[in-house]
Amino acid sequence: MTGGDLEAGDLAAVEAQLGRSPRGLLAVAHRCPCGNPDVVATSPRLSDGTPFPTFYYLTCPRAASMIGTLEASGLMREMTERLSEDQELAARYRRAHVSFLEDRAGHGEVDEIADVSAGGMPDRVKCLHVLAAHALAAGVGVNPLGDETLELLPNWWAEGPCVRVEAPSGDDARGPGP
Repeated sequence: MTGGDLEAGDLAAVEAQLGRSPRGLLAVAHRCPCGNPDVVATSPRLSDGTPFPTFYYLTCPRAASMIGTLEASGLMREMTERLSEDQELAARYRRAHVSFLEDRAGHGEVDEIADVSAGGMPDRVKCLHVLAAHALAAGVGVNPLGDETLELLPNWWAEGPCVRVEAPSGDDARGPGP
């Protein structure tokens, strides 16, 4: 993860981005160039006991909207077809699946989702949002289809932060847990 621990104002920023309180928030997995979180790491088991396979969760509404447009274009179908035709791509995507599982396992094993990553990995493409979130958190070269997704996006941060929040002051700057 390239984001790190929660800093003052992160919880408020993620709440503003999502329009709700995040569930199972563990850490900021990646920071947007604007400084806000754009990917968070989420507990593999939520506080109510629900298994949650989507360890990396994209929070930036601008990036999410742009990725939604890519999904609507049929890109996921094209990527899935390429996986069946390009064995090297399929092998790299399978390694991305393993990387995702290893990252999540560092925060707890959940039997119900033991071999389930997210986004359709390792055999298909089901959600570009998760693949992009994984690519941002893990860095370039880990998730090839996440990397491709990010390369297709304009700079979502170019207009400034998607949300603006004031960092709280004092000892309780991080606020209550998610």
